Order: sequence, then C-alpha cells, then structure tokens
Amino acid sequence: MHGGNLSEDKIKQLFNAILSLQTKEECMDFFDDLCTTKELNSFVQRLVVARLLREGATYMDIQIETDANSTTIARVKQQLDNGNGGFSLVLDRLAARQK
Repeated sequence: MHGGNLSEDKIKQLFNAILSLQTKEECMDFFDDLCTTKELNSFVQRLVVARLLREGATYMDIQIETDANSTTIARVKQQLDNGNGGFSLVLDRLAARQK
C-alpha cells in the first residue's frame, strides 16, 4: 500500500471507516463527503475500465465508453494482471449479485 506521508495506522483507519458502513446509502453519503466529484468519477471510471477489460473490450472501445485515456486503461490492466486481485474480487462479487 502506498500512503505517501500517511502512516499505515492512518490508512487502516480509513479502511476501517469504510468497513463500518452498513448500507449503500451510508456508503454514498460517506464518499460524497470524503471525495470530490472528480475523485469519485475517477474511481467509477477505473472500475468500469476494469470490467470492460475483463470482458475483452479493446482500448478504443473502452476509451469511447468511459472517456478514459490510454494511460489509465494501461494502469488498470496492469493492476488486473499483476495487482493484489482487488479488482477481480470486486468484479466477481458484483457479477455474482447480478445473477
């Protein structure tokens, strides 16, 4: 985990705060307070990019659908291929809920 100047304890505090949220509405309220619209849109964009990559979409198709640049798409692809598995875990759980 890259925290810059943040200590591991402060990073864990954030994740514990997120894990304490119990409903979608609580999550929406918390992230609305925590993030700027641009930051939240970046999170959403990356998740959509990850889903599209897993579905086999081309970079061009992803750029058209999400307005993500090739650098963002490449970063997300790198995380999907060599990251900690977070994208795959979340995308698998979302797919299972839709069934």
